[in-house]
Amino acid sequence: LTFTNRGKVYWTKVYKLPDASRYSKGKAIVNLVGIEQDEKISAVIIVKEFKDDEYLIFATKSGLVKKTKLKAYSRPRKGGIWGINLRENDDVISVVKTNGNNQLILATREGMAVKFNETDVRPVSRHSMGVKGIKLKKKDDRVIGMVVAKEDKTLLTITENGFGKRSPITDYRLINRGGSGVINIKTTERNGGVAVIKSVTDEDELMLISI
Repeated sequence: LTFTNRGKVYWTKVYKLPDASRYSKGKAIVNLVGIEQDEKISAVIIVKEFKDDEYLIFATKSGLVKKTKLKAYSRPRKGGIWGINLRENDDVISVVKTNGNNQLILATREGMAVKFNETDVRPVSRHSMGVKGIKLKKKDDRVIGMVVAKEDKTLLTITENGFGKRSPITDYRLINRGGSGVINIKTTERNGGVAVIKSVTDEDELMLISI
C-alpha cells in the first residue's frame, strides 16, 4: 500500500516492481504505482492479509492522527482511493500498521515528541479527518514522523544537518493524546531541524540516504 501526501492510497503487487542495481536511475513512481503528478509518497506499508484486528494510523503535518481498520483499504481501484480527509494545507506525513493496543510516538521538526496510547484514538471511517495527536507550540513547526513505541526498542532521531541520537523508548513519558510532549532533541544551528525518526534495536542495521 502506497500512501501519498494528499491522502490517497494505491495498491501495487511487489513482484511487479522491477529489480535494479545500486547505480540504476530507477523508474518514475507514477509509472509503477499510478500516483498523480502533484502527489508525493509519504509511506509504504507491506500487507499480505487484510486482517480484522489490525489498523492503519495516519499522522499529518499539522499534528492530527486518524485510526481506521486495515480492512477498509482492501478493495483496490485503478486510480487509488482516499485514505483520509485532509484540511487545507495539511499533508499526510506517516502511516503505521498497528494491532489496536500499541503506544505511539509523534515527533516534530522543532525537536518535540509525544508518546500516547493508541486506544486514545477512536477508530473512524476511511473518509474521516482525525483528531489532534500533538499540539504544535510554534507556528512554523510540523510533524515529521510517527513510530509504534515498543519499550524494548530505542528511538533514533536524525537531523537535517546529519546529526543524530538514540534514546530508549522508556525515556519518553506516556501522556494524553494532544499534548505538547517533551524535548526529543535540541534543534540548534549545528543540528538543524529533525528530518526523520525510526524505532530501532541494537541488532538493526541502518541505511541513511541524503536528498
